[in-house]
Amino acid sequence: MRVTLIHNPKAGRCSATPGALKKLLRDAGHKVLYHSCKERGWKDALLEPTDLVVVAGGDGTVGRVARRLAGRGISMALLPSGTANNIARTLGQLEQPFKRLVRGWQGARLVKLDVGVAQGPWGERYFIEGVGLGIFANLLSRPASAKAKKKKHPVEDGLSRLQAVAKRAEPIEVAAMLDGRDISGGYLMMEAVSLPYVGPNLHLAPDSKLGDGQFSVVLATKAERGRLLEHLENLKEDREGLAFLPSLRGRRLQIEWAGSPLHIDDRLLPNEKAKPQEMAGRVEVRIGCCSVEFLIPGDPKAKAPPRA
Repeated sequence: MRVTLIHNPKAGRCSATPGALKKLLRDAGHKVLYHSCKERGWKDALLEPTDLVVVAGGDGTVGRVARRLAGRGISMALLPSGTANNIARTLGQLEQPFKRLVRGWQGARLVKLDVGVAQGPWGERYFIEGVGLGIFANLLSRPASAKAKKKKHPVEDGLSRLQAVAKRAEPIEVAAMLDGRDISGGYLMMEAVSLPYVGPNLHLAPDSKLGDGQFSVVLATKAERGRLLEHLENLKEDREGLAFLPSLRGRRLQIEWAGSPLHIDDRLLPNEKAKPQEMAGRVEVRIGCCSVEFLIPGDPKAKAPPRA
């Protein structure tokens, strides 16, 4: 196959070099076009003819690539090498050697992942993980210190920092509608998530079903603070721990945004360069309009599927 490889050489704690990744793919019989996402030109590489786009990186890199491939009919595959790896975790791609993943493409199946759209006064933007207000957006507005970034367990540190924010957070009054239903109220957290996980492996939506054209809106009021803190503590030991927070399924969420921190995946709004008219207004979150297909490795000993 012709493979476009997008690599984040600084992702997580991955030690794979560009040379090693290219050799891995070429040894498997693929023609490789390599680009580092830290260098200019990688976005243009996604416009070149290819059979498969492979991402060696974390959620940020996977999300940036997926948003550009949404609706184009080009499949993706993962070589997970980030810190949280929420997308790879959702797709069951963690804790497998890269060589096994690449060999498994031979008998792979395709899994559809819905790509959502968040539209607001800033314009329109695709999202893969979720959109939300409250404690997680507040956490993104307070970047980790250089010392914290070097810790051996960054996910656990992220959960601890989120706990600290949740302990002292005050509810945000939100006017919102979900598929025509009024869900306005005071919330410590409102998250519209298309994956079971967001941020530091925060397992919020175990009821998520990939490719069904809906997202889960997870809501935490002041009354749920205790359960939320307990859930965050338990996640340090059990990544699959289930959250017992109120959630609703839907396709269209409308929020009257008053300018509090709001995140779209890992992007925080409003940003420092925002114009006054971009700092508040109506936000509409939709899903089901487009998707990206991921190649999920099967048995590497299986025969390749017949060509159409």
